[in-house]
Amino acid sequence: MKRRVVVTGLGAVTSLSCKVPDLWQRVLAGESGVHALRTFDARDFKVTFGGEVSDWSTEGYLPPKEAKRIDRFTQFAMVAAADAVTDAGINFDDWDRFRVGVILGSGIGGLHEIETQHARLLEKGPDKVSAFTIPKLMVNAACGQVSIAYGLRGPNAAVATACASATNAIGDAFKLIQYGEADCMVTGGTEAALTPMGISGFASMRALSTRNNDPARASRPFDRDRDGFVLSEGAGIVILEEYERAKSRGARIYAEVLGYGVSSDGGHITHPDAEGIGAAKAMASALADAQLNPEDLGYINAHGTSTQLGDAAETKAVKSVFGAAARRVSISSTKSQLGHLLGASGGVEMILIVQSLVHGVVPPTINYETPDPDCDLDYTPNQPRERKLRAAMSNSFGFGGHNASVIAGPLANGRH
Repeated sequence: MKRRVVVTGLGAVTSLSCKVPDLWQRVLAGESGVHALRTFDARDFKVTFGGEVSDWSTEGYLPPKEAKRIDRFTQFAMVAAADAVTDAGINFDDWDRFRVGVILGSGIGGLHEIETQHARLLEKGPDKVSAFTIPKLMVNAACGQVSIAYGLRGPNAAVATACASATNAIGDAFKLIQYGEADCMVTGGTEAALTPMGISGFASMRALSTRNNDPARASRPFDRDRDGFVLSEGAGIVILEEYERAKSRGARIYAEVLGYGVSSDGGHITHPDAEGIGAAKAMASALADAQLNPEDLGYINAHGTSTQLGDAAETKAVKSVFGAAARRVSISSTKSQLGHLLGASGGVEMILIVQSLVHGVVPPTINYETPDPDCDLDYTPNQPRERKLRAAMSNSFGFGGHNASVIAGPLANGRH
């Protein structure tokens, strides 16, 4: 028999806010976390802005010496995980640590460390490359460090499926608990690819918006005049627990995870399937796993990156799965405010659908000004909307053709 899985803790690091309650309020207020880059001089770059986490520190979370030994993407994960664990009120001394694990997604991993040590190699020679290089840059550094911090000995893995990474991680963690392989999982995603190489690489692909004179209005998912995504960084971590255990310890339960679906486009390494066939399969599989009908779903936090191809393909996918219900479901892309956190995006967006369920509010898609005939659904333009939700979905689609969808609902969902 499948076990029920609930969300009991939330932690985030984003360019808009690094505390979940404040992040939620800023999202509802329609604020943008996108600004001119501050951590390096980007004057000569094609793109000079992003969703950079600039007003932030590891102070109070990590000793300075320890913080220097991990890459920025792992720092984000450690801070977000600490906040999520605190929020969940968990003392792992009360748990069998072999049944508590960590699965975190990251599309790229330690790009800061790669760039720093490559420069040292060229300037000072091979003997000057840091001994911490490999432990800092490896994609599994974040999940490894989180597990070490709490002495967790259960399932531990890194997921690297580009922009689907965090949603795949959350879905995999959900299944481990559901099928009895774990009782609690720390999961989500982290990313820190807003570096000179990262932003210039995406810019060279012509994937990024070039609205350098108006950064806050650059990310405009589903708008006719969208011109690419905004590169961002940060982390989103959630604590998943088996329901009976959470209930017995008196945990505050935010929501229940109901379903998970995955697929692959099997087409192009960067372009989505134009008809959204793979995305549709992931959504349909998540609905089936949750034992829900399309009309049961009230909100979709869309992948919605603000690219011409991606937004149109996702719209087609929603129509193919939801049929007539596609016109009634509320859709929004919070990437309009936060930019695209790549492998961390699904973690932050999971937090936001949970908040939507708790508060009965759908966040807006800001910067939506000109309707696109190819994107003709309800994208909750510019203002949040109150709506009682039985279930909400988060979509994440990544380079390589990776598609992942996860569904959550309020605990009072008729499933007791």
